[in-house]
Amino acid sequence: MAGPLRLYETRVKPEWIDEFEHVNVAHYITICDQGTWGFWNLMNGGRDMAARGGHEYVVLETHVHYISELPLDAPIHVTTQLVAHDDKRAVIFHRVWRDDADGPVLSATNEVKLIAFDLGARRIERFAPEVKARLDALAAELADLPAPEQAGQGIALARR
Repeated sequence: MAGPLRLYETRVKPEWIDEFEHVNVAHYITICDQGTWGFWNLMNGGRDMAARGGHEYVVLETHVHYISELPLDAPIHVTTQLVAHDDKRAVIFHRVWRDDADGPVLSATNEVKLIAFDLGARRIERFAPEVKARLDALAAELADLPAPEQAGQGIALARR
């Protein structure tokens, strides 16, 4: 694997467009959430939800950087990088790319912290052993990738 995972691609949908004729703030998270879902399904080995027995994830925190506009019907894709993980939590980093004729243009980034969750018991749990093994393997495979520039930043008035 040469770089981040590419797990979601689509075109900008009309229902995502606001009165300023570009993707509304909330829908950048909608787009990135599809990347999160693709990542989670991959870590679960492609098993469907019924086979997972309610052992899923919940998002604890998310941070979005809006970088460039996404107009109606623009082709886009999301890349996802595993930044860190432990027995219960993972931090992933999405980049939303607009696929222009001259090449991809970075439109947004989204850092997401998620945690393993038992939907039946409604409580936090450890990742299933096979999920933890896949996370460990992916982390090893992507170990040489630099940390994303925007990762770990909060909101501040000072320029970084």
